Amino acid sequence: MSGDGDSTRSVHAGLPPAGQGEPFLPGPTFQAGNHWSGDGAPDGYGRTGNPTWSRYEAALGELEGGEVVVLSSGMAAVAAVLLPILEPGDVLVAPADAYPGVRVIATDHLAKRGVEVRLVPSDDAAILAAIPGATLVWVETPSNPGMVLLDVAALVEAAHAAGALLAVDGTVATPLRQRALELGADFAMASASKYLSGHSDLVLGYVATRDPAHGQAIRAWRGLTGAIPGPFEVWLAHRSLPTLAVRLERQEANAAALVELLAEHRAVTDVRWPGMGAVLVFTLADADAAERFLAASRLVTDATSFGGVHATAERRGRWGTDAVPDGFIRFSAGIEDTADLVADVRAALEA
Repeated sequence: MSGDGDSTRSVHAGLPPAGQGEPFLPGPTFQAGNHWSGDGAPDGYGRTGNPTWSRYEAALGELEGGEVVVLSSGMAAVAAVLLPILEPGDVLVAPADAYPGVRVIATDHLAKRGVEVRLVPSDDAAILAAIPGATLVWVETPSNPGMVLLDVAALVEAAHAAGALLAVDGTVATPLRQRALELGADFAMASASKYLSGHSDLVLGYVATRDPAHGQAIRAWRGLTGAIPGPFEVWLAHRSLPTLAVRLERQEANAAALVELLAEHRAVTDVRWPGMGAVLVFTLADADAAERFLAASRLVTDATSFGGVHATAERRGRWGTDAVPDGFIRFSAGIEDTADLVADVRAALEA
């Protein structure tokens, strides 16, 4: 499938061979224990494997270009990389503006067990300067909420030259816009709760790698910690995958149109969009202006998270976890008709 287009790959990824009278995508397998006699570990025990997981992992593996392990959430995927790998005396380089959960694991858990934590801005030069002596380099690109694009290939080269592994959180980009493993990254991680499920109703995560030993280690960690997803949720995510490419195309068209509007509006400053994905950010005068904008919109839901079919936005400063202005808005474009969404945002800005 490597030569096929994004939509073709998304539609067919992970499907079993066609069977007479069989559905395109088999239903979820609900299983805890199973029939198993004799010695050895039972193959398929509900905490170690499930056919529904395997099909979805195969699908994501085709999109990411590597072996995929699906986990119960994006944070479970983060933990499955950070916690088993790093030991006392090791060094972690991570963004100071990374997803808050990454920073909490780094400072409240890894640092306390003797891991040196170097938090630096999402900036190529800053990360490169921090790499010497590192064990693992963790980056987000595009960064969230700053929307900074990093040079993954250059960071991979520097990390590997220093004997370090490099992990990329590509949630904002999706594997249709960024294939970190092809750029040399050791791990590609994402929250599948966002674009991949697409409907803001599932919580899932995954890690992709090209190293079989890393894949085996993450699967072992998943089973040991019980960070396992429900088969029905995984089946729903796989069912949603075929529309990923068409959803993303509309979201990006809407994001581009909104950027054009926002860049010219007198009430808006610092508009940023990485040119891919649904997420854009901009700043209004203050917290009150941001709240009035959100309240005035008819089509945009005031909600956290991003990547769903519904347009959503939030005043990011309300969490107190990011160094952003009080009027900073993170906006996720949905698949609404472009003219309707632009008109709604324009009216909300005027209000």
